[in-house]
Amino acid sequence: MTPDTRDSLPVTEQENPRTTNLSSASTAQIVELMNEEDALVAPAVSRVLGEVATAVDGIVKRLQSGGRLFYIGTGTSGRLGVLDASECPPTFGVSREMVQGVIAGGYDACYRAVEASEDNADASRVDLEARGFTAKDALVGIAASGRTPYTVGAVNYARSLGAFTIALTCVPGSAITQAAEVSIVPVVGPEVLTGSTRLKAGTAQKLVLNMLSTATMVRLGYVSGNRMSNLQARNVKLHDRAVRILQAELGLDKNAAGNALDNAQGDLRVALVMTRSGATREESTNALERAFWKVDEAVKALSTKH
Repeated sequence: MTPDTRDSLPVTEQENPRTTNLSSASTAQIVELMNEEDALVAPAVSRVLGEVATAVDGIVKRLQSGGRLFYIGTGTSGRLGVLDASECPPTFGVSREMVQGVIAGGYDACYRAVEASEDNADASRVDLEARGFTAKDALVGIAASGRTPYTVGAVNYARSLGAFTIALTCVPGSAITQAAEVSIVPVVGPEVLTGSTRLKAGTAQKLVLNMLSTATMVRLGYVSGNRMSNLQARNVKLHDRAVRILQAELGLDKNAAGNALDNAQGDLRVALVMTRSGATREESTNALERAFWKVDEAVKALSTKH
């Protein structure tokens, strides 16, 4: 590849001079090279924390006003968005509608490649319209190269409605950064395997998505201290975690915490409200529904009522 050709490509598509002999390297050398390149990701993300915080504050405002958060992308970027969205209900006890992942080609693209779908700039508008996307919502367009037509089209459409738009890419000055209101651009450099943005770019995107969803939910009140106070105990692991949280939050012993969770039919949120307010399960559930499942607000409302 000539210097001119290299300079015309986005950084995510350029060859990495440190790994040009990858195919002849030993196994130990391959994994060492990958580890060394991965070590560049966190510093790249640290340089865009200001933009991440701005994005979180904007998302929080939309969700506080009844809006929703959408991630949209293609390929690896789309899968990462779907992954982060799918983790929000079990982690924070929120509805599946609050945070949604949209991927080009539909959910089948989560487990098999549907490459051609990313070239359709109009398809993303159709996908968002199908979910009732409005100006009240927030959209994170995820595209490692920053030029994917499907994702850029989604950001342009969302912004035309007046929605809050965020670009998450690894290429500065790319089309998606020009389309979005806020751009988060961790520049991780060329990949170990040329163009394979599931590697460093994907890792950077995952780190940023972790921050966006977690910081948003903390700000919205779905976390107590550093505890997942809104999780729903739907398996043995989560049941044990819920019992430990009740012990820590309420100063209960293990048996009392287990009984409180059982009385709440396995819902930690309800157990916390019942125990802290003295209300019945039905009263606690109703208060939580009115408070959009925020434990502290539900307790406060019940305390005022009683």
